[in-house]
Amino acid sequence: PTELVRDQHSYAVPSEARVSHLSWKAKVDMDQKVISATATWSISAQPNAKAIYFDCKGLTIERIWFNSDSSNIKYELGKEDPILGAKLTVPLTPGVKQINIQYRTSPEAEALQWLNPEQTAGKTLPFLFTQSQAILARTWIPCQDSPGIRFTYQAEVAVPKGYLALMSAVNPQTKQESGLYTFRQTKAIPAYLMALAVGDLVFKPIGPKTGVYAEAVTLDRAVNEFADLDNMLNAAERLYGPYQWNRYDVLVLPPSFPFGGMENPELTFATPTILAGDRSLVSLIAHELAHSWSGNLVTNATWDDFWLNEGFTVYFERRIMEEIEGREYADMLAQLGYEDLQATVKELLETKPEDTHLKLDLTNRNPDEGVSDIAYEKGYLFLCELEKAVGRKKFDAFLRNYFKTFAFQTMTTEAFITELDKTFSREDSTALASIALKSWIYESGLPKGLQIQPSQRFQKVALEVQKTTSGSLPALETTQAWSSHEWQYYLRMLAPSLTAQKMKIIDDKYGITKSENSEILAIWLQLAAKNNYQPAMKKLELFLNEVGRRKFIKPIYEALLANPETRDQAKAIYTSARPNYHSVSTSVLDSLLLK
Repeated sequence: PTELVRDQHSYAVPSEARVSHLSWKAKVDMDQKVISATATWSISAQPNAKAIYFDCKGLTIERIWFNSDSSNIKYELGKEDPILGAKLTVPLTPGVKQINIQYRTSPEAEALQWLNPEQTAGKTLPFLFTQSQAILARTWIPCQDSPGIRFTYQAEVAVPKGYLALMSAVNPQTKQESGLYTFRQTKAIPAYLMALAVGDLVFKPIGPKTGVYAEAVTLDRAVNEFADLDNMLNAAERLYGPYQWNRYDVLVLPPSFPFGGMENPELTFATPTILAGDRSLVSLIAHELAHSWSGNLVTNATWDDFWLNEGFTVYFERRIMEEIEGREYADMLAQLGYEDLQATVKELLETKPEDTHLKLDLTNRNPDEGVSDIAYEKGYLFLCELEKAVGRKKFDAFLRNYFKTFAFQTMTTEAFITELDKTFSREDSTALASIALKSWIYESGLPKGLQIQPSQRFQKVALEVQKTTSGSLPALETTQAWSSHEWQYYLRMLAPSLTAQKMKIIDDKYGITKSENSEILAIWLQLAAKNNYQPAMKKLELFLNEVGRRKFIKPIYEALLANPETRDQAKAIYTSARPNYHSVSTSVLDSLLLK
């Protein structure tokens, strides 16, 4: 069974002993930046199992005992590996069903980001949020930190008065005077989907099963931005079957959050950089919603199979956006993604060609290194090729059955291929003949002859690019009708010919440096760094100090470092901005900027 696959990024041996339920009792100290907790694990073990193994990193274990015997157990905590942390070995005796682990976290725990009031939107109280993917749950909970091991959980969390606590579970919608909150997650999830946020938060509903949590000063903007949540949820259910979780709410985090979003069940964590004011960036929410099926419902068994989570989700995201906004809109998303993919493939073929495979080999590596456009965009294109080969109607039926059959289970690449072959060879033995499955999954680069549907809206933008390079800027009435995607395409196409002087002419007409759209601004600031465009450098420094989203800040820093005139400035900015970043971002940026 795929759930018993041995995961090289976890010390757990699920075929011998595995967890099934967590009862977590915790106290959050916002001043000391520590969580003190007891994790009570219900376990299932083979009769001959001598021990159960947990993943820990940076945790202080205070005592361990069985529920059937309150005396302390002699456990062994191994030497810490820089990537995996330490193996916690708990010896088993026959009949043991529950293990209690009392522990506390470190202020430097990699999953936890503790923010001072000035780092929040409201500037009133400190804030805490977690980011457990890929293998950081072990830095705040002793667990079997593998995507292939699922468990249910309940929790009791004590926080100081005036805070609201939220988890990836059934959540409260108002603050408790006592500061004590209880949670339950009755659907089994892997450890990387464990999530906690504590802050000065408020809630507002959007629909019967949807709503938004945010700081008070951000809430109305967020509710307006996510007004289509119910439409997205309904579209997703029409495509691939019932939503199998309790609610779908979104928590807007402070800007230091390192990702666009994180698909924590029932509570998507989202960056405020998608609050553009015109709902132009909400495809990110469609992506996180899609994870409620691909990833949260059917989960990659190991991080080598990461494309099964993300390729499926990008495909599903674009189908949702096609349902809501139409095919031309989805084509824009696909073309931007394809351009990103081409750049990534070109870079990796020169450095790590094996990382352009869909099926990865992350042996002795941090699985975070597998987070690239390969899993997302190459995975998406592979599924598009499958759709073309068998027809959309049949492929949709296959996916609906896939999510239903393997709900709350794990999946490997090989098991997916078997299911694909079994389904379509039964219907038509030649249906998949045109797809080079092994080439897509196990070989480098992209298959020869690959073509995507060109965006008609981008073809019109390309004409404006030609005019611009000839010295004639697009009319304001033209650009005012553009979505953020058309602006991104316009700037990307212009990038090779831009100089600081040309940027000034464009900026004077359109005011891009003052843009509130983070996707447009991030490209513009990258170009400003490349060309040392001084009118945007103050905005660039402010952006890097406020925003921690890795997708945005890494390319800007790289552009600053590549320009001899701005290299020292990059390091100076990083020195001041680094405390605002999550470890997910600093783990990548340190190697660039702290040499």
